Amino acid sequence: MQDINARKFLWLTSDVVTDEDKNTIIDMDETQLADCFYRQLAFGTGGLRGEIGMGDDRMNLYTVRHATRGLADYLLSTPLPRKVAIAHDSRIMSQEFAEAAALVLAEQGITALMYPRLEPTPALSFAVRDQGCGAGICITASHNPAKYNGYKVYGADGCQITTEAANAIQQCIAAAPLFVKSTLTFEDAKAQGLIRDLPEDALDRFLQAVEGEQLRPELNQVPLKVVYTPLNGTGLECVTRMLRDCGITDVHVVAEQEHPDGHFPTCPYPNPEIREALALGIRDCKAYQPDLLLATDPDCDRVGIAVPVGDDVRLMTGNEVGILLMDYIAKTRIEKGTMPLKPVVVTTIVSSAMADKVAEHYGIELRRTLTGFKFIGEQIGLLEKAGQKARYLFGFEESYGYLSGTHARDKDAVNASLLICEMARYYKQQGMTLPEAMDSLYQTYGYHFNSLHSYTFEGAKGMTVMGAKMAALRTDSPKTIAGAAVTDVKDYLSQGTGLPAADVLTFCLAGGDKVIIRPSGTEPKIKAYTFTKAQDEAAAKAQEAQLGEWLDALMNG
Repeated sequence: MQDINARKFLWLTSDVVTDEDKNTIIDMDETQLADCFYRQLAFGTGGLRGEIGMGDDRMNLYTVRHATRGLADYLLSTPLPRKVAIAHDSRIMSQEFAEAAALVLAEQGITALMYPRLEPTPALSFAVRDQGCGAGICITASHNPAKYNGYKVYGADGCQITTEAANAIQQCIAAAPLFVKSTLTFEDAKAQGLIRDLPEDALDRFLQAVEGEQLRPELNQVPLKVVYTPLNGTGLECVTRMLRDCGITDVHVVAEQEHPDGHFPTCPYPNPEIREALALGIRDCKAYQPDLLLATDPDCDRVGIAVPVGDDVRLMTGNEVGILLMDYIAKTRIEKGTMPLKPVVVTTIVSSAMADKVAEHYGIELRRTLTGFKFIGEQIGLLEKAGQKARYLFGFEESYGYLSGTHARDKDAVNASLLICEMARYYKQQGMTLPEAMDSLYQTYGYHFNSLHSYTFEGAKGMTVMGAKMAALRTDSPKTIAGAAVTDVKDYLSQGTGLPAADVLTFCLAGGDKVIIRPSGTEPKIKAYTFTKAQDEAAAKAQEAQLGEWLDALMNG
């Protein structure tokens, strides 16, 4: 933990920090100072993410410039191209952070290529390789509440940076000046060609690549009625263009969530995993009676769906959509004669065990990675290096991230929306809804139920509590969980798992159920995943309820 008063003094005596920002620091009470200055905002494979505000542990112009100077110094120490693609979402300060990053790069002689308007994160991942860049930056905090923002860094391969690259960039950040001065103005840098707009046809090529992932283009003639919400984020342009290009013209966009708004006034937690975020879309479903509700998160890399059932809707989980798409892609590729030899599907250690059953049925190699789509993107890169890119079939994670192509190296809600709509058309022709198709898979493979429990621990105190809880689970590992004996414990931090070391614990239980616990890498939370399987829904959910009670007692105690 840093010396808070020493760090505060650095900020208050800097000739770069404005008087207004210094006054904000002066007005902080002891608790606020502790939360804002107890550490420097951590830079890792996910870049930076934190609350917007003044101080070392906050997202602000100074921390963004500092990180970008470190990235620039790293890039200049490599043979990588001196070009960086930049995109931003609709969040508070996103445009200012993107322009600040571009200007720091320009000061170091690195060309910044910026999307001229809001565009999805996967479009940034695509642009990095499309434009031959050495790196990419996306200003976004994904689905976090409005008080957050973030700074994602992508490698030249369009994938979020590896652990090795993150460590190297962090070293450069540590060596860079804390407060970066600018001698150029943004306008001067543009006039000199050091800051440029990404060409419009780069976005066109992204959409062409997405639409090239259609498996049954003949289904474009099948009518489909859609309610769509971009949750006040970046998805509107790309998703609606894609739907129109695929012949889906009966689209109702939720009015209150149509346009970019980083305050997310109708949706304080813009996460398509939760029902509250879809409330207005569900309201409109009752009026418009669509076949499908699509909801993309603010940076449009994840998509949630709901399907009208009677007077209500059924929200499909990320695992359910991932399994449905995996099954649909596999059987379609077999039917069309386009299934590659030794096909590969990539998912994560916290995704449904049902994926193993589907993979076995279709003769697919299933690879499991740590949580984070960057690890799925890394697997695509490894296949490409081995000259086996065609083996990649699909990648998904339980948190609503999906990718069927190799055009991006990150999850892509535009691509996923295309596939989900095509799949809905396919089953509609057969007189089935997506929930009915999922229930059919449950009958085949057994009812696999997965649930996510999140526990929030904010501020400096929260970080200490989270660390203590994870340490206690390691030193005094439970022998039973919810009455079931723990048969095996896997510690990804200290045991050889074949994956990078990570602060993750897996508890396998007698009878086949499982609990995985890890701190979030992007939020002040501990996340716990439960896995149960039974012959029917009621039994699986009853087992999960007992695991949930045990977790609540553990985390809230």
